[in-house]
Amino acid sequence: MKNWILILLIILLIFFLAISLLSFSQQQEAQISDELTALAREFITLLEKGDFSKAVENFDSTMIKVMPEDKLKEVWNSIVMQLGSFKRQGETRTEKVLEYDIVYLTCVFQSVALDAKVVFNRKKQISGLFFIPNQAAVKYRPPAYVKPDLFQEKEVVVGSGEWALPGTLTLLEGNGPYPAVVLVHGSGPNDRDETIGPNKPFRDLAWGLASRNIAVLRYEKRTKAHSQKFASRKVKLTVKEETIDDAVAAVRMLLQTEGIDGEKIFVIGHSLGGMLIPRIGALDIEIAGFIVLAGTTRALEDVILEQMNYIFSVNGGISEDEKNKLDKIKKQVEKVKNLKETDASSRTDYLLGAPAEYWLDLRGYNPPQAARDLKQPMLILQGGRDYQVTEEDFKGWKKALSSRNDVEFRFYPKLNHLFIEGKGKITPAEYQVTSHVAEIVINDIAAWIKAH
Repeated sequence: MKNWILILLIILLIFFLAISLLSFSQQQEAQISDELTALAREFITLLEKGDFSKAVENFDSTMIKVMPEDKLKEVWNSIVMQLGSFKRQGETRTEKVLEYDIVYLTCVFQSVALDAKVVFNRKKQISGLFFIPNQAAVKYRPPAYVKPDLFQEKEVVVGSGEWALPGTLTLLEGNGPYPAVVLVHGSGPNDRDETIGPNKPFRDLAWGLASRNIAVLRYEKRTKAHSQKFASRKVKLTVKEETIDDAVAAVRMLLQTEGIDGEKIFVIGHSLGGMLIPRIGALDIEIAGFIVLAGTTRALEDVILEQMNYIFSVNGGISEDEKNKLDKIKKQVEKVKNLKETDASSRTDYLLGAPAEYWLDLRGYNPPQAARDLKQPMLILQGGRDYQVTEEDFKGWKKALSSRNDVEFRFYPKLNHLFIEGKGKITPAEYQVTSHVAEIVINDIAAWIKAH
């Protein structure tokens, strides 16, 4: 009897010891998380103050090589130039990936919020830094037009080798074959949902179209999934590497996917993706048709300047600080226009967030004119409340393509750049309001695809 009591006491002792150790471990993890969060906040504060020499002091050896003081300054100034002045730090969240601790810190700029992804090694040194679309901690709730029982999703890999990308294929229940679309992102290092604030327009499109018997493939953009390689500035960066190659790889993957009708694969391009539809189509792969969502038709550097002028003036007058920033953007636009072919070899001097080779590759490119050579039918969609790509761009498509019987146009007066409905004069803050791609857009796309 005494032996049993002794054994029971030992078991209880081990149990309470384990609980104590677990509690201690959790306390340690919480303490480390708090400490790293404080370091991340301090780091962003230094960037805000322009103290880049002190900001790099906690970089590890790799980061010092990849992003020394001058490049860190260039990256931060480029972000401020494009998004407006830094307003405040927001919420944080943490995660652990292998031996690295990651702090996500929301940075609110004048036009939009970004998440600073600050990666720490075991020595609490910064070993990675990325600015990504704000991942608001809002649970995605599908819009009413989605019918989840009609489809399922599976993880896939788009492309192969060093540029392979994680993606999601939204498949229909049943054997098919079904029509399918590839979603091609706009500017920036977008995720597969093209997340902007709490909104996920690509997930809306995928689930909405799947609810109407159309399969959808979406994937992480190369500049997001392989951001570290591009941060090193050692790899080539034009729209071919940024967007076109992966869109083509996605189409080829669908051609080899069971249950997909290989003669009914379409490509939907949003914003920059829409602008590049003619270049994707020119590669003569097996695509049944193209859909352009707010595709830019003018020189990209001019569009950026127009966007920033709108953002600075949307609330009334432009301050002296904003005028100075606009002047800097104008000077960079001028430099872009004055680039020479011999400048293409330089990947260190970035203009408007991109190297010389990026801008030279786009020089002379006229999307509507190039689209005239496409043999496939097209659907062009535009929101009337879009300040990023405007009705002027929409008119550019119509002027070049309205004589073709296989090109259709849709204009939605109440929709913004994300094809989300709103009222009044749009400001960047509207993107931080949870909403969904308008059902009429889903229905129009689905009907057009089925008609072709």
